[in-house]
Amino acid sequence: MDNHWIKTTCAFCGVGCGVEARVKNNKVIVRGDKQHPANFGRLCSKGMALGETVTDQGRLLHPQIEGQVTHWDTALTTVADTFQQIINKYGPEAIGFYLSGQLLTEDYYVANKLMKGFIGSANIDTNSRLCMSSSVAGHKRAYGSDTVPGCYEDLEKAELIIITGSNLAWCHPVLYQRISSAKQQNNTLKVVLIDPRCTVTTQLADLHLAIQPGTDVLLFNGLLHYLDKVHKLNSEFISAHTEGFNSALHAAKAETTCHESLASTLGVPTDILTQFYHWFAETDNIVTLYSQGINQSSCGTDKVNSIINCHLATRKIGKPGCGPFSLTGQPNAMGGREVGGMANTLAAHLEFENPQHHELLSQFWQTQRLVKQPGLKAVALFDAIASGKIKAIWIMATNPAVSLPHTELVKSALKACPFVVVSDCMMETDTNQYANILLPAASWGEKSGTVTNSERRISRQRSLKKASGDAKPDWWIITEVAKKMGFNHAFNYTKEADIFKEYAQLTAFKNNGSRDLNLAALTNLNDDEYNSLAPVQWPTTLSNQLTPHPSTKNKRFFDDGQFYTPSKKAQFIAVQFKAPASTVDTNFPFILNTGRIRDQWHTMTRTALAPRLSTHIPEPFINIHPVDAYTQHIINLALARISSTQGTVIARACITEEVKPGQIFMPIHWTHVLSSNGQIGKLINAHVDPLSGQPELKFTPITISPWNYQSEAIIISQQNIQLEKKFEYWVKQHIKNGYLYRIASQQPVTKTLALLLAQLNSLKSCSRLEYYNNTRQLHRYSFIRNQQLQACFFIAPKLNQSDFTWLNEILTTNFHVHIQQSLLSGNAIDELTQGKIICACKQIGHKTICNAINKHHLETVKAVASATQAGSVCGSCIPEIEILLAANAHRQST
Repeated sequence: MDNHWIKTTCAFCGVGCGVEARVKNNKVIVRGDKQHPANFGRLCSKGMALGETVTDQGRLLHPQIEGQVTHWDTALTTVADTFQQIINKYGPEAIGFYLSGQLLTEDYYVANKLMKGFIGSANIDTNSRLCMSSSVAGHKRAYGSDTVPGCYEDLEKAELIIITGSNLAWCHPVLYQRISSAKQQNNTLKVVLIDPRCTVTTQLADLHLAIQPGTDVLLFNGLLHYLDKVHKLNSEFISAHTEGFNSALHAAKAETTCHESLASTLGVPTDILTQFYHWFAETDNIVTLYSQGINQSSCGTDKVNSIINCHLATRKIGKPGCGPFSLTGQPNAMGGREVGGMANTLAAHLEFENPQHHELLSQFWQTQRLVKQPGLKAVALFDAIASGKIKAIWIMATNPAVSLPHTELVKSALKACPFVVVSDCMMETDTNQYANILLPAASWGEKSGTVTNSERRISRQRSLKKASGDAKPDWWIITEVAKKMGFNHAFNYTKEADIFKEYAQLTAFKNNGSRDLNLAALTNLNDDEYNSLAPVQWPTTLSNQLTPHPSTKNKRFFDDGQFYTPSKKAQFIAVQFKAPASTVDTNFPFILNTGRIRDQWHTMTRTALAPRLSTHIPEPFINIHPVDAYTQHIINLALARISSTQGTVIARACITEEVKPGQIFMPIHWTHVLSSNGQIGKLINAHVDPLSGQPELKFTPITISPWNYQSEAIIISQQNIQLEKKFEYWVKQHIKNGYLYRIASQQPVTKTLALLLAQLNSLKSCSRLEYYNNTRQLHRYSFIRNQQLQACFFIAPKLNQSDFTWLNEILTTNFHVHIQQSLLSGNAIDELTQGKIICACKQIGHKTICNAINKHHLETVKAVASATQAGSVCGSCIPEIEILLAANAHRQST
């Protein structure tokens, strides 16, 4: 495969960017696919680093039973036999599957088929429950189906784009760049950002509504009321193509009677609120992009419907440049919900509530075992494990011991569960430690299949190299278990193309237009056609098929005013504001908001392997407003203790006005594998939306206090160091050729030093250089072998968060005299000193960029890229460069 570019798809967010990759000198190299209609060659920092995550480092390479390596046949037979024994004794409802948006569509399809169609249980759910299930529920209530109406092309055709519940610049960077480019091409395009925080996405916004957390329904109910007052409703469309409008409008009016009072409740200036409503009323082409800030709520479904209501009322849906648009978080969350990988749906948009759908699927799968009732959704599934109702759980490609709320309950449930099976590509995860059986799964670059992105576009993921060790594709693992359970006739697949063909046939089976999901044009693909399949949006019916490839036309739904409800009319849903399930009080007076950061993905099992992705933000942190920091005695860049009714974490405090007083932000990514006490799931209550089952991850009452420590250290080492239970606070970071550890302890420096030296005892044969300042209790140690640095550490009562970014490169450099002097003096090498890394691709830091701006009087991102290379590759750092340019311009003008 060397030197041959292979078209594939990115493994991270739901944008679904096309990637071209090749293997050269046993390393995977990637670039953006300029022909892919999702990204047209753009990639974000994570996508650009994909090749660095394709490694044997940290991989689960062989099947294991109770920690002992075994053969595939033994492991699979044990899984199948144990499942069957549990079913015989307790019934099929005692089995649970927990899947992931990281699975390919073919994997998802056979897992769902096995569980619902042949084991006969619907206790199969997915981590996608945590990111977009409220959108699914909202779609079904409004449209009668889980249909995404629009496409990415609408971003270029819109006149107003509303971004709500999303830090788009960091969470969907390529879409941010598409909108930014559209604004440059069309100076009349306006962007409204609705977000309690002032994120980097604010750089794109013409208007920012920093509403109070949880008040989204009030905001959009107020908009519906306003549209009625200014006579901007599309009465003809409402009358001909919708139902329930009067009830929805009545509910909206009832709680938004006074505009000034509404603005006060929302926490938004009246003129800003009025401007937003006016723009919506007076603009023809509007797209509302929404994501986790809407979905991750105990009333997330109502929030989704409050948005859809406004688009239906004005018929800003189904037309170019129009529509409510759910941005999915994972690369194949859409594919999973299409094939039925959620507990409350059958398969291929066939629903439990429809007896004809049940009969149709039973006929297609040729089974008498098809389950008739919905199963347990994610949080309830793990509650059932904790209560003993679920006796066996199979977890695939996800890390619920970190990502679910109330993680201590999840861990205790897994610990007590009689039989835990985990399929994963990585060996060391928080969840794997509870597994009775570990099954090594192929990772990105090794497996082959399809994924569906946020705009319903199916793309191929293709294999680049042979799977590491004994790793196998998930679909193969699942079908082998199915065969060993006696279901050979239904799972006799030899390749992923066989599965996709069957799935496509199911979508078209007896589909006379009553179901939105239809892949009729793909039902007869031969192997070559499947292997060369170009990106295509569904529905791909025969009428819109182009040869030799299916149509890639940007099909929009509902342009004809026809929906998938029994009446064929869209449903307005009367929604009213509901406060979050938890409330702040004197004991827990702050609201915790959660989310992603720019360069990491979910629980970092893969992105942490790429050293450049950990340089931008290297450890768990909280954002806290200066007023709150003052009242709580929090010092900038010191460590803080964050506690809720569920638990406590420790994180680095960043004092900033990006959050309002009373609100705290903390990212979701850190696990117990990478940090001692940074797992945010320990704080989150398990409150869920009653309709969607999606947990409320954006509103947790917490309290904050300083975490006082007596010693702090930085360690660089070529070898992995085991720090668990040695120090109260530690964070592990992958760097080039080794690891960087940040440590803090409530023990004095002398005891921490003794522990560190004991941990590095394996280096006692190295030459050791030492520096000690008794007055300041500063210690610096370096361990050298053959003129190569093996390890070093700095320890003091406080390190004051000096610029340590230069240490990220230290293990790649020969141990010359000037490096020795820097290590002993504690002063960074000038040419390696950059400040906080801003550009991950080129590893360019804050100091370097600011120096260039000041020295050369730079005024544009292009000029900064020319002078420093920052922002010249993926562009994910451009919003932050724009902030630095704006700050410099402000200083120059004052």
